[in-house]
Amino acid sequence: MKRKKKKFLFYSIETPKDTVKILRTCLEIVIIVFTVFLVARALLVTKTYKPYNRQDKKIVSGRDHGFIALSYFGVARKGTDSLISTTRLEEELTALKKLGYVTVTQQDLENYYYYGKPLPDKAVFLMFEDGRKDTVLFTEKLLEKLNDKASILTYAEKFDRNDEKFVSPEDLKKLKGEGYWELGTNGYRLSYINTFDRYHRFLGQMDSREFVEINQYIDRDYNHYLMDYIRDRDRVPTESTNQMRKRITRDYDLMEKIYQKRIGYVPDLYCIMHSNTGRYGNNPGVSAVNGENLESLFKMNINREGFSFNNKKSSIYDLTRLEPQPWWYTNHLLMRIRDDLPKKDRHHIVFEKGDRKGFSEWRLVKGAAEFKHNLIALTSESRSKGVLVLKKIQCQDMKLSCRLKGNKIGGQTIYLRTGGAYKSKGGFKRCVAISVENNVLYVREKGKNGVRTLLTQDLFKLHDTHPVSVPEDSRDAHEAELKVRGKFSRDELTAGLYRLKAWRVSREKVPSVKDGAKEYVPALQISDPGDVQIEAALKGDRMAIRVDNIELADDLKLSDTSSGGVALESRFGGFQKSQRNIADDVYDAAFENLIISPLSPSAPYYDYTYHGFEKIGHDLSLAWNAMVNWFVDHL
Repeated sequence: MKRKKKKFLFYSIETPKDTVKILRTCLEIVIIVFTVFLVARALLVTKTYKPYNRQDKKIVSGRDHGFIALSYFGVARKGTDSLISTTRLEEELTALKKLGYVTVTQQDLENYYYYGKPLPDKAVFLMFEDGRKDTVLFTEKLLEKLNDKASILTYAEKFDRNDEKFVSPEDLKKLKGEGYWELGTNGYRLSYINTFDRYHRFLGQMDSREFVEINQYIDRDYNHYLMDYIRDRDRVPTESTNQMRKRITRDYDLMEKIYQKRIGYVPDLYCIMHSNTGRYGNNPGVSAVNGENLESLFKMNINREGFSFNNKKSSIYDLTRLEPQPWWYTNHLLMRIRDDLPKKDRHHIVFEKGDRKGFSEWRLVKGAAEFKHNLIALTSESRSKGVLVLKKIQCQDMKLSCRLKGNKIGGQTIYLRTGGAYKSKGGFKRCVAISVENNVLYVREKGKNGVRTLLTQDLFKLHDTHPVSVPEDSRDAHEAELKVRGKFSRDELTAGLYRLKAWRVSREKVPSVKDGAKEYVPALQISDPGDVQIEAALKGDRMAIRVDNIELADDLKLSDTSSGGVALESRFGGFQKSQRNIADDVYDAAFENLIISPLSPSAPYYDYTYHGFEKIGHDLSLAWNAMVNWFVDHL
């Protein structure tokens, strides 16, 4: 007698394997549906913004404390060198909320400047520039959670091009309805003029797409479209004053026309590109033309960057904002804000400590410190240091393991065998110090005879296995320029000619480092991330050290064998030339997985790493985030 086949929907179950397949498929569907549900829940906004209570004297006392303005370039779930991660953004905005800061609107600022109405005692004006869709996607749920309001700044030209990377007029109308966003503008276009590469090769005018393609070969030798006369390779203006006036005014006219057509109105808020200029441009004549246009078209203008605080002494057309960078830890932002505030208000800034148990094992001497599971973020004071001293530990022979995650520009130091109290002038009386300063490793010993440098290692050269010569880099820069010209040419014939020129340049024979040519060493940028694994061992009067699994020394001679303490230091690395023109005087050292242990196998003196269930939870969190990131990137 034949067994009767079971049917599952339209699928016949004939063997136990078929049952397993069906169960596995059902489980996969449930997991996918559940994941999509969680992603949607994490991103979709279901509430509306509730304004703060202007009658609450605890929020609006009537006394004038001015306001701080913060502007983010953009937001990405994982973060990049220019886009802040959702996690870091939430940490920063949550910290401000805990301190009692209230987001204010454009209308609040207009009432403050034009009609003398008071702002909240702790007011923050929040902006997101460039009008990116991913910024809105990853930010509006956070705004909903914190009941914050922000301005999204857009370029009118992007509406005309229907660029899918940027929010559309339809998107903006929807966002305005939710109440968490209001509209501002960065102008008509993001475009560059008078551009030179780092070999002084004249590139002229470039739009944002072209600039992004070759900005690795450009130093700070360029200007923005509205900031100067258009000039030739000898930096001589190629346009008359009247032509300059017509060109700049045309940009404002185009901007006004597009906003009126696509949005129905021109935003009140303007953020002129590029800020930090002498008034409204690098040239007095250009500045005057910008001033005439923007003051007739807008009600307020953000004109400068690098300083967060504004008050009634500020002009509403010459406001300043601080642009928090993706690599800043929360205390970095708080330190910058504190320094900008009037002295009477600085005590309101309380720094984040993170893991309280981890923090309690150390004595904070200077700066601010946040403990984050397996990472100690030590923030310096402005143009100074941050210092942490480990309590209750004195040791002589030891092993050290730590990953230094602070950016390359700046100083990160681990002090071993410290003696005496730390003093602001002079530091410790004695110590062995392992430092990474502006991407150079130093091992130093301090004692009765002063400071002795035992080892110096340029970390760029440590990993520079295929050195590039200056002539080779110059050739590559020229080739990149020609390729970009071809890629964005308006007709195929011109594009083909540029591609041919690029190919010919790529075939040019130039001297290499082996031929005796000077090596090209890239200038450090303020955004360059650091990641240096340090392993060291001290035994008696000898020391060994490895960096990134490369042995640098196994028998350094020490003059002092006394036992001592352990301390950490962060240090401002000085102002560096940067494409992004950021003058940042605060530095975050980051010490990850710090372990100090005896030479013989036994319990460590100090261990700040993940353990047990915390490690399991961390690993699961990483796996979950990787899965969510995949869905965000591919759905």
